[in-house]
Amino acid sequence: MLRTIILVFIYLAFTFYTWQALKTVARNQWIGVVFIVISFLVLGNFIYQFTIGREESRVIGRPQSYAFGFLLAIVAFMVINLIVLFAEDVYRFFVAVYHKVADNQTQFTIPSRRKFLSKVALGIAALPLSALLFGMYKGKYNFKVLKYTLAFDDLPDEFDGYQITQISDVHSGSFDNREKIEYAINLVNEQKSDVLFFTGDMVNNKAEEMKPWADLFATLEAKDGKYSVLGNHDYGDYVDWNSPAEKIQNLEDLKQLQKEMGFDLLLNDSTYLERDGAKIALIGVENWGKGGFKKAGDLQKAKSKVANEDFKILLSHDPSHWEQEVVSDAYHYHLTLSGHTHGMQFGIEIPGWFKWSPVKWRYKYWAGIYEEMGQYINVNRGFGFLAYPGRVGIWPEITVITLKKKPLV
Repeated sequence: MLRTIILVFIYLAFTFYTWQALKTVARNQWIGVVFIVISFLVLGNFIYQFTIGREESRVIGRPQSYAFGFLLAIVAFMVINLIVLFAEDVYRFFVAVYHKVADNQTQFTIPSRRKFLSKVALGIAALPLSALLFGMYKGKYNFKVLKYTLAFDDLPDEFDGYQITQISDVHSGSFDNREKIEYAINLVNEQKSDVLFFTGDMVNNKAEEMKPWADLFATLEAKDGKYSVLGNHDYGDYVDWNSPAEKIQNLEDLKQLQKEMGFDLLLNDSTYLERDGAKIALIGVENWGKGGFKKAGDLQKAKSKVANEDFKILLSHDPSHWEQEVVSDAYHYHLTLSGHTHGMQFGIEIPGWFKWSPVKWRYKYWAGIYEEMGQYINVNRGFGFLAYPGRVGIWPEITVITLKKKPLV
């Protein structure tokens, strides 16, 4: 309770500074009043959604995520105003002290706030506000197909040109636009890949979240099948259950649902993809993540039916598993496919030039293709979204990877 009160006071301080900027710049003082009303409504809705109006069935449902999204947008707007105007206030204070001492003034007078700086603050602050609102309105369904070609010395000749499509982090409980999801499913099928891999987090918390979308995902097609693994959200660890048995049943329901949609779920297990008598090994582990994330993945068990000399593709939801266990394993895993990070759903990317997101401070491998010790990983940026109901700069991704045989020198 005390923490909530403190956060509310901080929010009010942000609101006050932004109102000061608007009052300095605007000719019509009602603009400042309208802003205060909006900021209070945003805060009030956030508090309501996460207290009285909170859905018992989910930790973060759609109403909660939008309440969080609008709060994030307006706080970003206010924080930038606060930084600029607080810096100006410090300057104004020292100017007042100087004149008080140097000019021996009888009164302590702080100079007026400069309109130019208030305009600059508001202009800069409008950028993240606009971006976050755009991310909620359009960015979250701005699907991109990212294509890569990876060449290997020991790829079986029969698999030269073999095409993989990977999707990850569906988070179906966050979806709110069937037309956009239909478009994305069609986009996946248009790639006409040989095989489709899904690398975890089908839901936010509960299997029932996927049921309205199961018919769409069942239409996903690939000549050699559809394979999947579990992500940390699929286990139902982030919601309260009436009993342990209910939680266990939820996971079983999700496994069954994936089967009904045509996915072959690999639970610390392996299989082979075959073409013209040749084969490559496909290994799937349950979630294994650093920090507080579930470590159900058992790489040793998963690889037990696979030989080291086999060409191997590993499905593992969390890229920290690749970093901490896979690369250093006695086996050589040619290609690992992961997700989990979402690229934080926020960042800046200029293909071939620049890639940045705050999530890089948490994950060394957070988006795209990486190579270590002759082994590759692709970290998919995610199909869906979670918490903040949008994406800014880091768009929802459908990955297409073509395997090639390196020519003999």
